[in-house]
Amino acid sequence: MNQRIFLSPPHMGGNEQAYINEAFQSNYIAPLGHNVDLFEEQIKEYTGAKYALALISGTAAIHLALRVLGIKDGDEVMASTFTFIGSVAPILYERCIPFFIDSDSTSWNLDPDLLEEELAKRSVKGSKQPKALILTHLYGQCAHILRIQAICQHYGVYLIEDAAESLGATMAGQHTGTFGDMGIYSFNGNKIITTSGGGVLVSDDAKLIEHARHLSTQARDAAAHYEHTEYGYNYRMSNIIAGIGRGQMEVLTERIKRRREIFTLYKTELDQVHGITFMPELETSYGNRWLTTLLLPENVSPECIRAHLEEHNIESRPLWKPMHAQPLFKDANGCINGVSDTLFTQGICLPSGSSLRNNDIEMIISTIKQKLVSL
Repeated sequence: MNQRIFLSPPHMGGNEQAYINEAFQSNYIAPLGHNVDLFEEQIKEYTGAKYALALISGTAAIHLALRVLGIKDGDEVMASTFTFIGSVAPILYERCIPFFIDSDSTSWNLDPDLLEEELAKRSVKGSKQPKALILTHLYGQCAHILRIQAICQHYGVYLIEDAAESLGATMAGQHTGTFGDMGIYSFNGNKIITTSGGGVLVSDDAKLIEHARHLSTQARDAAAHYEHTEYGYNYRMSNIIAGIGRGQMEVLTERIKRRREIFTLYKTELDQVHGITFMPELETSYGNRWLTTLLLPENVSPECIRAHLEEHNIESRPLWKPMHAQPLFKDANGCINGVSDTLFTQGICLPSGSSLRNNDIEMIISTIKQKLVSL
């Protein structure tokens, strides 16, 4: 049996341990410290965002975005339905009402036509508009962000970009996460770079980030004792894991280059199989190809392929099950066109870690083809 091939394992760059050692030597083990400050600076410099706040997770970042934008208690929040639960769980944290928007086939991300039609319909009827849209850029690929940004601005809807999976992806040269009122990135263990667990909130609005910074450390007021006029959270990133982040940011460009190479290797070989299609990349966009994702022929079950790969000690997984199809959201409303349901039914994520060797990928491709031939 070959050594286990994971979907997207951590891949260290070399300097992470040195930066962790710096934190130990300074004894700044708890949240805040030199590593946190420098990691935030790296994020700003890389993405072009004016302000950045390092946190314990991308989900925490979305939660703080909702808080500082004043969204709570029965407000309606639109969101991509084809996403991970962490993108939308904060809607429930703030006792808000989710409304899901389906995907389009040109990007697999949120369909701007559905969004615009729904907001225009409400405008004509004089109905209440949602307070915000949480847009997810899936699998490292850009949504139709320029159009979605314009739609949100036209109808006065806050735009929160969930760029958890798309750090380094750009549209017309601008980084995902920097188009909206606020944006977030994730550094979970399987992301293109990782801090083991962590996230960042970005914005060009200094007041929003400063309020989020205040809330992220239990909302302690300026006093010698512990004084509180509002409640906050223990959401700040620690100086230890920020050291990992510093080292990872130094190799992000290399990691993106390798992920795109891996995608090309898969596509070159599997494009030859009738009925297989890969996640598209929009014109003028540049994705990080965090995961290589594809749709299988209609007569092939993704679970059949996943189980076969697992027999060979290769990890893969289905595409995200849409939020509107989750038991948790069985009563939620939305604009659903069936695209994300089809993606979930026919799609699969293949191993895409940047430490994968070419012969590993060749073996994965061979294993998939072997199964397809037998069906």
